[in-house]
Amino acid sequence: MTTSVTSLDSTLHAIADPTRRRILGALKQCGNGSASKNNGLCAGDIEERVHLSQPTISHHMAILTKAGLVEAVKQGQWRWYRRNEKALRRLVKSLRSQL
Repeated sequence: MTTSVTSLDSTLHAIADPTRRRILGALKQCGNGSASKNNGLCAGDIEERVHLSQPTISHHMAILTKAGLVEAVKQGQWRWYRRNEKALRRLVKSLRSQL
């Protein structure tokens, strides 16, 4: 039980920041498109959508990735990010059961 509580705390910390929620929203919008659905968004794409510097984006993406809410795939020199829908569904289910 402690592991799941720790995991939930880490996940809630990741989504507590409004910028990270905006990033998740941008990734969600990206998932609705046809061409970018498989790849997701690179840091530059996210930068354009949330209007933050690339180092700031990288910081937030590291937190979201560590929490398991975002998956990162490296292709060449680019890292593509997309939402981990399964993890997001688990988060919602966990919140419903605990609250």
